[in-house]
Amino acid sequence: MAAGGDHGAPYTSPEMCSVFSNRNKFQTWWQLWLWLAEAEQTLDLPINEQIQEMKSNLDNMDFKMTAEEEKQLRHDVMAHVHTFGHCCPKAAGIIHLGATSCYVGDNADLIILRNAFDLLLPKLARVISRLILGLNPGHLTTKPHLHFCLSFFFFFFFGI
Repeated sequence: MAAGGDHGAPYTSPEMCSVFSNRNKFQTWWQLWLWLAEAEQTLDLPINEQIQEMKSNLDNMDFKMTAEEEKQLRHDVMAHVHTFGHCCPKAAGIIHLGATSCYVGDNADLIILRNAFDLLLPKLARVISRLILGLNPGHLTTKPHLHFCLSFFFFFFFGI
């Protein structure tokens, strides 16, 4: 999928739509290729100029060109390698150097999931807190009469 214009599901927050968008996935791929080049630079590869070119072109995604490349190559990762290489002609030879398609695919998925959990966890904590407080409409006045497991939650979440 080379297109960048994603539309969210009707019950999805705009933030979560952004995290799981194709644009974010592909930007993460390009960022991963930059990090790969920076790691390879620590092995004394003379690629300072290429890295600077990659950094300055991280946001220059051409989804139309990528779609055309993908039709021709029938490989989404290689289509982006070629598009990024077109944006960074000096760096074209080091983009994806020594990596497999799984490098960008799997690592991007992990980064995207981590970012989604960063959005989800505070909301989940708020739901748990409201559920616990909802069990006791008197706002903790009857705390000693609760089940012993709920006492643990009151201690854990509210420090009482």
